Amino acid sequence: MTNPTPLIAGNWKMNGLAASLSEARAVAAALTPGGPRVAICPPATLISRAAEALAGTGLEVGGEDCRAEASGAFTGDVSAEMLADAGARLVILGHSERRAGYGESDALVASKVLAALRAGLEPIICVGETLEERRAGKALEVVAAQVAGSLPSDLAGKAFAVAYEPVWAIGTGLTPSTDEIVEVHRAIRAGLVSRFGDHGRVPPILYGGSVKPTNADEILHADEVGGALVGGASLKAEDFLGIIRALA
Repeated sequence: MTNPTPLIAGNWKMNGLAASLSEARAVAAALTPGGPRVAICPPATLISRAAEALAGTGLEVGGEDCRAEASGAFTGDVSAEMLADAGARLVILGHSERRAGYGESDALVASKVLAALRAGLEPIICVGETLEERRAGKALEVVAAQVAGSLPSDLAGKAFAVAYEPVWAIGTGLTPSTDEIVEVHRAIRAGLVSRFGDHGRVPPILYGGSVKPTNADEILHADEVGGALVGGASLKAEDFLGIIRALA
């Protein structure tokens, strides 16, 4: 059995100007051999400059979203090919903010995953329940359906990650209990193995939702937690490194 390679990815969301790249450089300079894979996903305006600034370091660069189509009359959108051309190596897809705010369905997320694979990008596919669904006892059902609907069969044998992000924990300071996180991560792993066989044991399952240095150690050492998708805490090198060092 292959153990998943841990991944810590920072999602900058709609934050960051050129000056913010100093934080990314500070993270890159502090990384040590033998630690987890680490990536930052800045806004599209910074991807090319981040890729250039971080070339030759251990800090990878990703995008925050992509369009399913390779090109066309889609003003303001960015294709997977454009991300790759700018220097991205990964891309976050199906983030709850896009599912909720832009009405992205599982089918649309799956089409974006295909686009990422087409462009040679490694997708990080997000799933997670709302507070209402959690309170109704439907968390596992909702997440299982998102995994089934958002991950196309083309992922077989490919590099990808799944990020469990309970919607109610994102940016709120709230987090599920460790037992709740483990329960969902185990269910995701079972779904991956059912879908992809032995390869389903390879992708890391990241936890996302108010991850910070003070809770990272407990979360990241829980069963089937293979890393983290970090929001606000990834904007400052000191905070992001505090999370990274929990797995170093």
